[in-house]
Amino acid sequence: MRYLVISDMHANEPAFDAVIRDAAGLGYDRAIVLGDLVGYGADPAAVIERTLDLNPMAIVRGNHDKVCAGLEPATLFNDIARRSIEWTRGILSSEHLRLLADLPKGPALVGDAFEICHGTPFDEDYYVFDHTDAQRAIDASESRICLYGHTHVPAIYATDDAPKSARADLADDEVELPAAGSVLINVGSVGQPRDGDPRAAYGILDLDRRVIRMRRVVYDITAAQARIRAVGLPPGLAARLERGQ
Repeated sequence: MRYLVISDMHANEPAFDAVIRDAAGLGYDRAIVLGDLVGYGADPAAVIERTLDLNPMAIVRGNHDKVCAGLEPATLFNDIARRSIEWTRGILSSEHLRLLADLPKGPALVGDAFEICHGTPFDEDYYVFDHTDAQRAIDASESRICLYGHTHVPAIYATDDAPKSARADLADDEVELPAAGSVLINVGSVGQPRDGDPRAAYGILDLDRRVIRMRRVVYDITAAQARIRAVGLPPGLAARLERGQ
C-alpha cells in the first residue's frame, strides 16, 4: 500500500496542483491529509475542493482550519496569521466553513498501520522542533509509525537512529524506515515550506517496502505570489514563498 502524505497546503493552489500532478506520476493508492488546508494563501476554496477530490483515507484538522471555522479564537496567532485567517473566513462559503469545522481532531489511527496528527499525539497544536519534542510525541503515539505536520519542516525521528531533518538530507530522498522501534515523520509543507527550500514538499509512504519517499516539487511561485497580492493579503506572505521561510 502506497500512501500520498500531504500537509499544510495553506491555500496555495499552484503548489497543491504541482504536488498532485507529481504524485500521480509516481503512483499511490490512497491519500492522507495532516491538516491546515487554509490560511496564508489566496485560494482556500480551491484547495478545500481539491482536497475533497482526493477522497482521503484519513484526514485531521490543523490549527488554521479550526480557527478559520470559528472553533477557536485567533488569539495565539501573530498579526499576519490573524489577518490572513480573518480574510479567509470572510471569503469562504458557509459550506466550506462547515467542512473545515467538521474536520476530525487528531490524533487518528489509520487501521493498525500508523497514526496521524497535525502537531503531536498529545497536543494537536504543539510543535516538534527537537529531539525532546520528538520523544514526547513518540511516547504519546499509539502506533509505531506516526505522521505529523505543523512545523513546515521535513524531519524523521527514530528511536533507534539519529534524526534527519536538514534539507540536504531530506530534499528528495527515499528513506528506509527502521525494522524495529518507533518513527516520527514530517513530510514538510505543500504550500509554505520553511526549511529554506521553496519547492513544495510531500511524501509517499510505502509500507510494503518499508520506505518513505520525501519529495520536493518546483511550482509556479510567481503565480501564487501574484494571487496573494491581488487579494490584498499581507505582502510578506508572498515574499516568504520564494525564500522557503
